[in-house]
This record gives sequence, structure tokens and C-alpha cells, in this order.
Amino acid sequence: MTTAPATHPGERADLLAELAAARTALTGAAQGLTDAQAGETPTVSELCLGGLIKHVAQVEENWLRFTVEGPTALTYALPEGVTWGDIAAGTARELPRWMIEHGERFRMQPGETLSGVLEHYAQIAAHSEEIINAHTDLSATHPLPDAPWHEPGAAHSVRRVLLHVIAETAQHAGHADIIRETLDGRKAS
Repeated sequence: MTTAPATHPGERADLLAELAAARTALTGAAQGLTDAQAGETPTVSELCLGGLIKHVAQVEENWLRFTVEGPTALTYALPEGVTWGDIAAGTARELPRWMIEHGERFRMQPGETLSGVLEHYAQIAAHSEEIINAHTDLSATHPLPDAPWHEPGAAHSVRRVLLHVIAETAQHAGHADIIRETLDGRKAS
């Protein structure tokens, strides 16, 4: 891990406030829904509100773990004999488990409840804030793991990871608003 100049005193609080606001926008879209509604896919996409929250929670958990553990926190191992070309072409004889789990997170699974999904997300959020507050320097970096979507040799700082998580959460909060409005006409306030 490399380090750079210390973090500006108000920066951490500002970034955490933005992440909290994005989380509130996302979870607010699910307020008052039943478990069945949280699993509905009322638009042409396969997205549901419960699945969006599960996905964002996992993204946040994985990326914040990356800020502590480095590239081993984000593993993209392929089954033996399968290449990224096979995956891209849709000809892979077997998909990696992490890829299957990624897809499953976008859906409410049997036995899952909206309250359980929200509670899990709240636990991840609390842990993320502990991690962010424990970092003495938001400029500290780790190299990104090898994957086709990462530039070879690229590294991300804690700050950049946090900005990525904020952007991801805000993007999916917008998706959540559309899904909620389609479900019952409720618009974000």
C-alpha cells in the first residue's frame, strides 16, 4: 500500500454524508413495500427493489474490504479451462461461482424479506463507516486485481473507492425510484 498526504479534516465527513444521503435515497424507495412488492420486476429490466439493495450492499462491502485487504478482496477467478473470451462470447462451459452469485443478488431469493435485506444493508453501512473512519489517509492505495474491466496496473485509493460506492449507490437509487413509481405511483420526495 502506498500513501500520500493526509486527508483534509472535513473531507471524510463530507464523503460519509454523501454516502449516507445516497443510501437513504435508495432505501427510501422501498419504504412501505411488502416482501412481494420488493421482489417484483415491474419494468422491462430484471431489477427489483430488494435486489438493488442487496446488490449495492454487496458492492459496498466488497469495495470497503478492498480498502483494507487490497486486491485479494475482489477475486475474479475463472474455472479451469474457461477464459474471459469464453465468458464474453457466452460459450463458457461453466460460469464462475462469483458471477452466478452476482446475478442472484439482483433478485429476492425464496425466504428473503425486505426487512432482512434492509437490516443487512444497515449492518454493512455501519461497518463501512468504521472502516472509513479507521483509515488515517484516504489517499492510501491498493492495486486493482486482474480483470478485463480494470486497466492493467491500475490502483484505487480509499477516496476513489468511496467515490465509486457513492456513485454506485446514487445510480441505483435512481433505478429504485423508477421501479417504485412503476409499482404504485409513489415518487421520490
